[in-house]
This record gives sequence, structure tokens and C-alpha cells, in this order.
Amino acid sequence: MSINTERDIEANLQIGPTDSGMVRLFISAGNTEVPMDFDPDEAREIAEEMLAAAMAAEQMGK
Repeated sequence: MSINTERDIEANLQIGPTDSGMVRLFISAGNTEVPMDFDPDEAREIAEEMLAAAMAAEQMGK
């Protein structure tokens, strides 16, 4: 499976701070739950990567 492989799976994503000062991405799909914790600097890097990917996707759509 790669980033371009489509799957018919429904998942939920929650993003928020934890009480220990981390940023958590919490993904749930069916009976599977994946909590991923990042320190604030890592979370900023991920946010920058998401914005760059969004801009690239917009360019591909034009």
C-alpha cells in the first residue's frame, strides 16, 4: 500500500493537546485506535508538512 492507494475504510481523526503538554493525533477505525503523541515542535513540523501537501495538491488539481 502506498500514499496513492485508495481504500474504502472509514476512520475518525481527533487532534488536541494532552494534559502532559503533548499534541495527540488520535485515529480510530473500527476496533483499532492509534494515539500518536508529538511534542509541540514536532507538531509544528507536521502542520507545515500538511500545509505544503495541501498546496501541492491544489496545484495538481489545476
